[in-house]
Amino acid sequence: MENNNLVAGDRPTLMVTNDDGIDAPGLRALVNVLVSTKRFNVLVCAPDSEKSAVSHSITWRNALSVKPVDISGATAFAVSGTPADCTSLGISKALFPSVPDLVISGVNMGDNCGYHIVYSGTVAGAREAFFNGFPAVSISYNWVRGKSHVNDFTLAARACLPIISGILAEIKMKHYPQNCFLNIDVPTNVVNHKGYHLTRQGKSFIKMGWRQVTSEREGGNILSTMTMETNSTESTDASALRNAPPDHLLLKRRITVTPLGGLSPAEPDAVSFFQNWLPSVVDHYPSSAL
Repeated sequence: MENNNLVAGDRPTLMVTNDDGIDAPGLRALVNVLVSTKRFNVLVCAPDSEKSAVSHSITWRNALSVKPVDISGATAFAVSGTPADCTSLGISKALFPSVPDLVISGVNMGDNCGYHIVYSGTVAGAREAFFNGFPAVSISYNWVRGKSHVNDFTLAARACLPIISGILAEIKMKHYPQNCFLNIDVPTNVVNHKGYHLTRQGKSFIKMGWRQVTSEREGGNILSTMTMETNSTESTDASALRNAPPDHLLLKRRITVTPLGGLSPAEPDAVSFFQNWLPSVVDHYPSSAL
């Protein structure tokens, strides 16, 4: 769907949602980074509480409760529904006076790859926009307990700025593929990432086990903002790499960008577009210039 504001040359409008909840540090970091560039109009429509792993569920039988939330530089609302609900509402014009040029879901705490994207509320927030004809991106950061720090969400958001700017430029020129959306996974050591790499959805899957318990409190904890250690110690990986023996290989993780479709893998022509487009994004839209 085309937004007349972007065509007219005004600041593009971005709508942010997530599945960790509107108070999650990943969403707040992303919004702060977007606002700080002074290049975008930023809207936020996100769940009022954590909705991790709810997949693409929607609220059907009950009305949604919506309340305004004060987030500096953005127009924000907290919604009693799922990430898919939030996206659907945010692009409907029932909440905001105009539709966004791009929907961004994240930054999620924990990666979203392989078959696990089926469970992901973060990916569903972007997929719902795609279903309705809006360009969309889901962003996840590979949080590792004991290594990651809350400030890494800001680094992850900044690392995705070139891709966001590149997408908006393609939308303005009406070159952007409409038959897919993007899923971005940012590695734990964001500062030393090796660049951007186009990938295909993998088939990784971690099977869940079951055991009998005596109360709901004994249920397992999923990786979420509710259990995040905001004062985690800094990773020692960097110093360990500097001291590696000369015969050892030093490898850095890349930021993976995966085109997805409604049934996960994107159409071949969409993949071909991004194979040519992604390598040039950083040169045209360096994050340091935003």
